[in-house]
Amino acid sequence: MTPRSGRPDTAVPPPSPPAAPAAAAPARVLTVAGSDSGGGAGVQADLKTMLAHGVHGMSVLTAVTAQNSLGVTGSWELPEEAVRAQFRAVVDDIGVQAVKTGMLSSAALTAAVADLLAGHAARGVPVVVDPVGVSKHGDALLAADATEAVRGLLLPTATVATPNLDEVALLTGVVVRDEDGMRAAAEAVLALGPRWALVKGGHLPGAEHHAESVDLLSDGRTEHWYRAPRYPNRHTHGTGCTLASALACHLARGLPVPEAVGLAKEYVTGAIAGGFPLGAGIGPVDHGWRWRGGAGRD
Repeated sequence: MTPRSGRPDTAVPPPSPPAAPAAAAPARVLTVAGSDSGGGAGVQADLKTMLAHGVHGMSVLTAVTAQNSLGVTGSWELPEEAVRAQFRAVVDDIGVQAVKTGMLSSAALTAAVADLLAGHAARGVPVVVDPVGVSKHGDALLAADATEAVRGLLLPTATVATPNLDEVALLTGVVVRDEDGMRAAAEAVLALGPRWALVKGGHLPGAEHHAESVDLLSDGRTEHWYRAPRYPNRHTHGTGCTLASALACHLARGLPVPEAVGLAKEYVTGAIAGGFPLGAGIGPVDHGWRWRGGAGRD
């Protein structure tokens, strides 16, 4: 049918529904660390952990490693200019609510990252420093001359430092042989400048024969001990990265440090319980254990 105007009769489309409001952005957490081509540790583990905690993970790569379940076969440090450019690109536009550091490779990169973090730490942005020195397989991830930069420049920026006992010995000279020794270790780490020290006791002598894994958190005034079941699982690649990243996620949401550590410990314990074999060596912890279910999971 043609109306008298001579124009074809056309249907009028209904009005479009109002646009849905934009979803609120999740908390934003930045990892500054090296990559792990095998996906079990480093930036890859950090980003998986962040996704599992519902935050938006971002990354600054400091080094590229060739590694698998058997160890690290190669490592290539990025130029300082590239590290600074990545950091500025993220924080100047997107912003961060917590930062986690891992493998920093050299004294020069450690100093550069400490310089970048200093302003954020002063403004109250939580910084979790995982002072990575050696990989799970015993491969060096920090140059010998970089230890002093970690001590004097990086640790003073930390809200929480998360050394294992080998890293405590490297940084402070304190050798821990029992739980009482963990107190002295925490004091020695705190003397280097972080607000809190989380001393991880997974490497205590004879720990494999104990039913529990124990960590100590201290700010020099208060102590918090965290105990969790120890699982007889050799596939624990990425444990330290995962714990530090989970901690950063909870700090980004504004939780107090002791509560954030407890939740991070709970998550990494489940991830260790779910660690699975890959390749011929040490497999990774399971960052998706809460999605997959199974023994040792809730």
